Amino acid sequence: MPTIAWFYGIAIRMYVRDHPPPHVHAIYGEHEAFVAIETGEVIEGRLPAAAARLVKDWALARRQQLRDNWDLARAGEQPERIAGLDAD
Repeated sequence: MPTIAWFYGIAIRMYVRDHPPPHVHAIYGEHEAFVAIETGEVIEGRLPAAAARLVKDWALARRQQLRDNWDLARAGEQPERIAGLDAD
């Protein structure tokens, strides 16, 4: 599962050929959550509140890039890197 972004200690990963709904995996320390691409909301798992806010802000700001990556991954291709919040 490639890491497509890294910011403030949060790894964002996307599995190739992962199951719907479109989502990313956010890992922060021992916490992991599935985060919906469309809303930035945690749909499974748990993140600390501050990390969840950062991931949501990041996902909403980069929604189209995430959609494009989801399409690549569902087709069996490697998703591309996306800049983290700290790259802005």
